[in-house]
Amino acid sequence: MDLARLTLTTTYRDIRIGAYWLAIAGYVLLATGCSRPSTLEEIRSEGVLHVITRNAPSIYYEDQHGPAGFEYELAQRFADHLGVALRVRVAEDNTEILSVLDRNYAHIGLAGLAEGPEFAERFHTVPIGMQAQSVVIYNREINRPQSVADIADTPVHIIADSYHVRHLQALQSEHPALEWQQHSELDAAGLLKRVESGELPVAVIASNELAINHVFFPGVKEAFSLSEPENLAWLLPIEQDPSLVNAAKDFLAQLDAEGTLAQLTERYYGHLDRLNYVGARTFVHHVRNRLPRYENLFRDFGSKHGLDWRLLAAIGYQESHWRPNAVSPTGVKGLMMLTRNTASYVGISNRLDPKQSIEGGARYFTMVHDRIPERIPEPDRTWFALASYNVGFGHLEDARRLTEAGGKNPDRWMDVKEFLPLLAQKEWYTKTRFGYARGHEPVIYVQNIRRYYDVLAWMRDPSQATEQVATQEVFDLSGEVRTETGSSGQDRATLPKALGVTPPTL
Repeated sequence: MDLARLTLTTTYRDIRIGAYWLAIAGYVLLATGCSRPSTLEEIRSEGVLHVITRNAPSIYYEDQHGPAGFEYELAQRFADHLGVALRVRVAEDNTEILSVLDRNYAHIGLAGLAEGPEFAERFHTVPIGMQAQSVVIYNREINRPQSVADIADTPVHIIADSYHVRHLQALQSEHPALEWQQHSELDAAGLLKRVESGELPVAVIASNELAINHVFFPGVKEAFSLSEPENLAWLLPIEQDPSLVNAAKDFLAQLDAEGTLAQLTERYYGHLDRLNYVGARTFVHHVRNRLPRYENLFRDFGSKHGLDWRLLAAIGYQESHWRPNAVSPTGVKGLMMLTRNTASYVGISNRLDPKQSIEGGARYFTMVHDRIPERIPEPDRTWFALASYNVGFGHLEDARRLTEAGGKNPDRWMDVKEFLPLLAQKEWYTKTRFGYARGHEPVIYVQNIRRYYDVLAWMRDPSQATEQVATQEVFDLSGEVRTETGSSGQDRATLPKALGVTPPTL
């Protein structure tokens, strides 16, 4: 087994608490002698990087495929870079994470916290290349708070040991009536749920966590920010020498320079603004009232063609809003909106028959997916396949050529989606093989499907729920999903792991 790819995880409640932390403490004490090696040397000697974290879609979560999350993925890549295994311990909340780090019982804490003066003498901090703000949220049925003065007469609710405390304390000097209540039993999604229900009047959460979870709670709105953007950071025990801190900073700088950090950010956050309040409410209504008529067809043909049925359903919704009799002005018809030529190509005789339409869409998408070069890793290969499904393979290839000519990576969706809209501009499409295309449409098309998929993952398959994810199954976003050599059916089987979505924890 490759030690560098080994990830060991366990929940805090699943072990004998004292025994585990005493074991780690024993290791730390053993390593402290007259000639104590550097922290980095200790890690390489043991062959393990210990991290402590909590469940949150922006940080870490685990599904049937394994661990995922933006900060987790950075930590796994860092462990790979060091040539050691990553051992993840899952804490109940930030309070526990900070306590573990205070005792130097873990090497790094992944808590979704921002750098601040409260940590200066307590921890080393390593910015992870993402910023966030403390934002006030409220129920859209009440009047929008315009300023701190508007929330000073009611308790503000926050996650325990979050960096929002610092901003509220600073504002309290000007607004003495300002009060807040910390909740150790809730996460960001839990606060959102209670604000939407009206149980809590206002709350403060991180802007990145709002972005990930907002679509699931359309009854919540953002009022205003309490802070300027701040760097989110890993926390490391102050007792450590600078060796691990410097190694982590150098590694993250390398990821930034080579574009990997931007690519991971796009994967987790690049599609989150595509579904507004009206769109989200309408989609949820259609999931409940239209989808049940066709869900078994999506499941059956998804399984038959090696596709995640929710991806297939999300394509169908983007195409027709699950209307089997839909017809466009150009003659595209049916639930999957197939052209006459496409229907003939995939062997469909009646485009208005939902069964034939869904099977035809599944066949066609697998064909399109198989045309995308195998060297392109998931989930980008899927995003390219969706764009090709919408605009055509030739136009996609034109955009990829423009991307390469522009000095960007033609195998990365985050780069190609910048060049696709150029296909609608004469100065650019006249230089391409296939000419004009409404290139902005496939960009929106892909983003919409990614967001529809988010909601479907949240509303369906409750059998995959865990105590931390009390809704629907979530997916492996580890970034290490690779296209295996072999049949295209094997390739498509990786799609559920490669969709780059972040369902919420409740």
